[in-house]
Amino acid sequence: MGHSHGHDHGHNHTHGANKKTLMISFIIITAYMIVEAIGGIITNSLALLSDAGHMLSDAISLGIALLAFTLGAKAANHRKTYGYKRFEILAAVLNGITLILVALYIFYEAIERFQNPPEVASTGMLTIASIGLLVNLIVAWIMMRGGDVEENLNMRGAYLHVISDMLGSVGAIIAALLIIFFGWGWADPLASVIVAALVLRSGYYVTKSGLHVLMEGTPQNVDVDNVIQIIKTKKGIQNVHDLHIWSITSGLNALSCHAVVDDKMTVAESEQLLRQIEHDLLHENIHHMTIQLETSAHLHDNSILCNAEAESAGHHHHH
Repeated sequence: MGHSHGHDHGHNHTHGANKKTLMISFIIITAYMIVEAIGGIITNSLALLSDAGHMLSDAISLGIALLAFTLGAKAANHRKTYGYKRFEILAAVLNGITLILVALYIFYEAIERFQNPPEVASTGMLTIASIGLLVNLIVAWIMMRGGDVEENLNMRGAYLHVISDMLGSVGAIIAALLIIFFGWGWADPLASVIVAALVLRSGYYVTKSGLHVLMEGTPQNVDVDNVIQIIKTKKGIQNVHDLHIWSITSGLNALSCHAVVDDKMTVAESEQLLRQIEHDLLHENIHHMTIQLETSAHLHDNSILCNAEAESAGHHHHH
């Protein structure tokens, strides 16, 4: 006998808020990125251009995130039983890789500029960078208030972009001041290198988290030992095996396992048992579970909890 349950309402509520937040942020960032890119070309500042490049990656990431939310909300069908929820994670990975490439390109450009620092129109650079900082502060504030930047990997990726962008603007402001007051031409490429390092870091983390989900890794916010304990300590449960916990998309974790129960357990009792387990696992951040109950007669004598070590050693149960 099997049973499964899904909890999606909380997911959908934050979903709408996330989408609206992303839309507003996307429009503001895209508009300013164009300003900054033109400004970077006119003032000949690599710090501004790298910040604009960063904002471009921001705009792309917000665009992808928006698209992902829109697609992710599409209903599940027979061909895609989980709907398009995974698209969000693919978007996050793509986003992370783009960031890494942008960073490497900025490093490459900066090396050239350290060797022969060009003339930079520093006052223009200062003005544009200052407005950039303001724009980023506004967008970060909108995201903090309206979106779920803690749990949702997609939103978090977009938010991290904006934060590191903000630091990029600070870098450009400092560089402009150094050029104005001390005539230090190298401050411009230096600021761009610092921005690139930030871009690289956020790119690395977003890619890593996204790949973890794609590899069906155990979600960060789930304690496997706790989950096993909760199931095993229930009255009537003798053993648990073939346990798998994974994420479908951010904030939507799934579990499947086999639980061995008392031979004498009635259908009504087992229903009751499943409800209890479901209720308790919700508090462990498991939103969707499928638990197969079976009697000990169903198993061979060597029934053990199929945990990761046993699996990797190649012991598989055949039923």
